[in-house]
Amino acid sequence: MTDEHDIGDALTFLAESGEPVSIYPSGATNVVMGRLRSVDPERPNFVLELNEGEFLPPGDATFIAWLRSSKIQFALSSVDWAPKPNEPTLIPLEFPLKCQVLNRRASARLETPLGVYYMASFVMNGRPYELQLYDFSAGGVGMRASPRDAVGLHVGRKLQRVRLELGPDAVMIADLEVRLSRTFRSFLLGEQVQIGCKFINLSTAMEEELKRMLDKLTHSKYR
Repeated sequence: MTDEHDIGDALTFLAESGEPVSIYPSGATNVVMGRLRSVDPERPNFVLELNEGEFLPPGDATFIAWLRSSKIQFALSSVDWAPKPNEPTLIPLEFPLKCQVLNRRASARLETPLGVYYMASFVMNGRPYELQLYDFSAGGVGMRASPRDAVGLHVGRKLQRVRLELGPDAVMIADLEVRLSRTFRSFLLGEQVQIGCKFINLSTAMEEELKRMLDKLTHSKYR
């Protein structure tokens, strides 16, 4: 991706969605976490917000984030990563000249519509959970919740008989395994935990039913 407008659209999506950005400084072993705070609508500039306590050493750095069903990667360099005055976590930057977009998901994911709350409900160790779904695919689902509501949802945890609302009049019960758990900060909701889960123990009939649901939702989305 080399077109400035395409790059701007991608960065604007990351800013509006609050997707976490992993930053890999050249020659360092640690990962610096942040997000895009805003994108200038007129100029090829954006503002990076580092998580509290994070620091970018001078030099080259590689930025990686999820862009819908793909990963976006780009490189930037700075001699000092100078922040805004009196705002040490906010760093103004220029657009990269190019971005790499790689689709590495086993199956394409479908995002839930804005303003519509699709939910995942289950009970674990006697405690009821209800988390918002933000995407789903034939391979699994993505959920988000506040840190308080995501207690106990560690990577490797198996969730039994989860009730998934996958759209109007589309409900299924399935077992899931937590494969990803990471914290990010949303513009509207504050600190959130992103939970990525994989379907397990799906019967052939359930796989076919899930495919029918996804096909129906995909067609209605692009109608």
